[in-house]
Amino acid sequence: METRASIRRHPIHPMLVGFPIALWVFSFICDLVATRSANPAFWSDMAFYTMGAGVIGGLLAALPGFIDYLGLRDYSARRLATSHMVLNLIVVVLYVFNLGLRMNSPIDGRSRGFVISAIALVLLGVSGWLGGHLVYVRGVGVHERETEIEKEERKRAA
Repeated sequence: METRASIRRHPIHPMLVGFPIALWVFSFICDLVATRSANPAFWSDMAFYTMGAGVIGGLLAALPGFIDYLGLRDYSARRLATSHMVLNLIVVVLYVFNLGLRMNSPIDGRSRGFVISAIALVLLGVSGWLGGHLVYVRGVGVHERETEIEKEERKRAA
């Protein structure tokens, strides 16, 4: 299942998803460092700005991902892709809400913002697993390759 959003057969969505993932993980690390640092304001600010950049990167990655989603014809792959997309949208909403919480108050290890970041990262991990399953098992975005499922279907048909 070749992807629609690509540059010379290279899918755009996987090229972009690494940025928000890295920014959100780093934001969480900054929150952890802020709880033990002599300069917690610096680390809280760093967490805030990397979180905001992650939201922007996530929305940019969503555009080619949605274009790919619209091109899916296989029902089971589309169902998985829907779960992947919904989880990612929930993650973005959690981070936008988290940014709002952080606008006027610092974050510490017991605050709601810290907990929301942890929950969002868990959901992001689940979504990433689904995305990996779509590519490596279902063959979404892979050019001319027989997937494991197609191999099993071919064996059953024989």
